[in-house]
Amino acid sequence: MKVKVYDLNGNVVEEIETPLFDAEVREELIRRAVLSDESQEYQPKGAYRWAGMETSARYIGRKGVYATLKNQGQARLPREILGGGRHGRVRRIPHSVKGRRAHPPKPEKKIVEKINKKEYLLAMRSALSSSKPLVFEDKLEELTKTKEGYEVLAKFIKKELEEAKKSRKRISGLRRRRKARAYKLKKIGVVIGTKEIKALSNIPGLIVVNVENVKVKHIAPGGQANRYVILTKSSLKELENKVVA
Repeated sequence: MKVKVYDLNGNVVEEIETPLFDAEVREELIRRAVLSDESQEYQPKGAYRWAGMETSARYIGRKGVYATLKNQGQARLPREILGGGRHGRVRRIPHSVKGRRAHPPKPEKKIVEKINKKEYLLAMRSALSSSKPLVFEDKLEELTKTKEGYEVLAKFIKKELEEAKKSRKRISGLRRRRKARAYKLKKIGVVIGTKEIKALSNIPGLIVVNVENVKVKHIAPGGQANRYVILTKSSLKELENKVVA
C-alpha cells in the first residue's frame, strides 16, 4: 500500500510503499490482543491467608467437657472462649461479625491473559490495516508547542479534534474511585514517533506513544479499531521492522 507523506503545511512531499496496512482485518484477534495488554496492568491482589481466623473461637461438641457448646440452648457455631469456660460472640465463619470471607481474592489467581508473539504481531498489523494513517515528515517531532501541533493536525482532522474536545465528561461516584481519574474522553487516534511528541500530548482525544512502546491497545483502544494513526516517516520505518516479519 502506498501512503502519502505530508509536511507541516499539509502538502504532499512524497509517496512511500509500506506493507503495514495490507493485512486482513480480524476484529476478534484485535480484541484478544487488547485484553492481553490491559490484563498486564492489573494489580495482583489477595486476602491475608489467616484473615478472620486469628481468634479463640471454636466449637466443642463433646458432652460434659470443659467449655462444651452441646446442650447449651445455643446455635452450634464457633464462639470465643472467655475466662471460666464462658462463651463470647460467634467468630470465624463467613456470616459472623469479623468472620473470614467465603471466597476472598486469591493471590495465586492468574490474571494475565497471555498471547503468542506471532499472534500479537498479526493483531497489531490487523489493527493498523483497519486504521486511517497520516504520515508526516520528521519535523513533526521537533514541535514544542501544543498550539503548533494542533494547527498541523487541524488541516486534516479538525472536525474529529473538536468532537473529542466536546466529548469530555466527568466521571462521578464509585466509577471515579475505581478508575483513578475524573474525566473521560473520546479517543480518536494515536500519535507514534521515534520519541514522545510532547507538542501533541495535551491535545484531547490523542494517545502519544514512542514507537518502541506502542501496543495494540494504543491503536485500537477498548478493542475498537478504525482510529487515526499519526506517524512520522522515521517511526513508520521502525514500526515496519518491529511488526512485519
